[in-house]
Amino acid sequence: MSARQVEASIEPKHPRETLSLYGHREAERALLNAYRSGRIPHAWLIGGAQGIGKATLAYRMARFALAHRDPLAPEVQRADTLELDPSHPVARHVAAGAHGGLLTLERTLNDKGVMRTVITVDETRETISFFGSTAAVEGWRVCIVDTVDELNANAANALLKVLEEPPRQSLFLLISHAPARVLPTIQSRCRKLPLRPLATGDVIHAAAEAAQRQIDDPALAEAAAAAEGSVARALTLLGGDALKLHQRTAALLNTLPRVDPRELHVLGDALGGSDRAVLAAFVDSVDRWIAERLRADDANANANLPRLARLAEVWEKISRAARDTAEYNLERKPLVFSVFGLLAEALR
Repeated sequence: MSARQVEASIEPKHPRETLSLYGHREAERALLNAYRSGRIPHAWLIGGAQGIGKATLAYRMARFALAHRDPLAPEVQRADTLELDPSHPVARHVAAGAHGGLLTLERTLNDKGVMRTVITVDETRETISFFGSTAAVEGWRVCIVDTVDELNANAANALLKVLEEPPRQSLFLLISHAPARVLPTIQSRCRKLPLRPLATGDVIHAAAEAAQRQIDDPALAEAAAAAEGSVARALTLLGGDALKLHQRTAALLNTLPRVDPRELHVLGDALGGSDRAVLAAFVDSVDRWIAERLRADDANANANLPRLARLAEVWEKISRAARDTAEYNLERKPLVFSVFGLLAEALR
């Protein structure tokens, strides 16, 4: 789940349209140095929390490689960043989703117009024809997977086959919110590039640009302070009701596995109505709480593996329930009780 999966009141640009990068200068430098060495690894696993700019960095790298075919060219060797002028034809074509050298794998709508929960194997097999056909444009072929976490089992295996025998001048940029959970066979074929949550100042600047607000807007500062380094979360929390809902949800989550039905009724009432930003704040709070528990268990050698498995399974159930609630405008109080019931059971 993410702020992009449950529409909030402020819809950020798609990363392919986002040219500004806030923070992550070390990661950008690592990509740039690897590229201009002439020996860039063919696959990168860009990992980190949701909404911190992983996809923005991936598209930034893709544009740079597509615009500068020769890594040893003087302009590449002199470059300090991966920035590309917005008027450059590559920037315009990538923003329009129309560059022949770039393939993006991401969840799509099914025949009924509903967003799929996974990236399918048929979509992933497009990489075979993409890398195997006669180039529509000269130079690099770049594939961005946003996110590798959403590949189903067959799709992950199909991607692995391409990674095992990478075509010449191919570049794979795999985005993951939970890189430790990516198939070890895929991890082993990628250079890992972990991204840290953004500093609050960077969140403020990025969110101000996305929301077209002044930097000194008090609401923006409050949302950024609660966003824990995520621009997507800051945009979700903009507005007093969404921020208060987030704070109330976080407080109740921290009492699990104890559940107070009276508090859940109050939370369900607060979630009522049609405000999508409030629903997004609730979903994002739950998503963040589960992700933190999974990361903590992944890092803990003495982790309770059965509990870890239960939490991962519950995460999938909650994701589907949240998407259904948003897409079909269902009653929200049952979602609240279902979420807390599932999480309480998983933790016992």
